[in-house]
Amino acid sequence: MYCNRAAAIFIAVLASLALTGPVEAHEIKNVAEGFVSGLFHPLNGPDHMAAMVAVGLWGAFLGAPALWLLPIIFPLVMAVGGALGILGVTIPFVEAGIALSAITLGAMVAFALRPPIWTAGILVGLFAIFHGHAHGTELPDAENALAYSSGFVIATGLLHISGILFGLLTAYPMGLIAVRGCGVLIALVGLAFLLS
Repeated sequence: MYCNRAAAIFIAVLASLALTGPVEAHEIKNVAEGFVSGLFHPLNGPDHMAAMVAVGLWGAFLGAPALWLLPIIFPLVMAVGGALGILGVTIPFVEAGIALSAITLGAMVAFALRPPIWTAGILVGLFAIFHGHAHGTELPDAENALAYSSGFVIATGLLHISGILFGLLTAYPMGLIAVRGCGVLIALVGLAFLLS
């Protein structure tokens, strides 16, 4: 009985393999290229990088639960903004919103502002829509949208983590000065992009 069942399964597997078409290697290549393209896209714009690092810095500065909550809110809402961009939904003032995100988030760190967590979450989520929309609208035609989106969400998370790690220096007096100084630099980067 066991031998007959094993033989039937073996024959079914062979038959299904025989009936399948050839694997399209270019599909895998498109997925890989889309992921790599998305992964490096946030690193191509200093305004994007500055705002994403600022989210991590501010989260570390505010402490728990903002330490982990803000870096979760940003990529999740950014993915929604990315989907809107891919679908061609228009959002006005995207570039200004990105520049304002760096200015505002940098200022939050620079001035050591501590709003309620819900306010910080709404602010970060609002700015994430602009960043995601910009990434989504810049999706290359040949790229796989899901792979591209996964890449830019992972890159964003890594930028947040770098901000968190640097932000943990706030536990030390000189570290607090360095982190707040970094907030000033981020705000200046945003201002430069807003005025350009």
